[in-house]
Amino acid sequence: MIPSLRGWHNKYGSQGFTVIANHYPEFDYETDLGLLKQAVRELNVPYPVVQDNEGLIWRAYDNRYWPTQYLIDKWGNIRFIHIGEGGGHETESVIQALLSEPYP
Repeated sequence: MIPSLRGWHNKYGSQGFTVIANHYPEFDYETDLGLLKQAVRELNVPYPVVQDNEGLIWRAYDNRYWPTQYLIDKWGNIRFIHIGEGGGHETESVIQALLSEPYP
């Protein structure tokens, strides 16, 4: 997922598209902020990554699967959900459509 997210961040960021990754640790050692920062650097992740050790964000979205992508429009509404890997062309089409919508 990181290459796709990085690409969308770079391609659409100047148009108002924002990627925010949520890191909900699966193992105890993944709760270490230092290790997360190191991974973000090593993987060249240019967008914000939230450390969600308690799973608060994960549960707020009623998420059950990894990876899951949520596209949220300019008004804060979830407009698209993609579960699993792949589907990049469909996701990018929705990104383009959402960016083309006028502000209220």
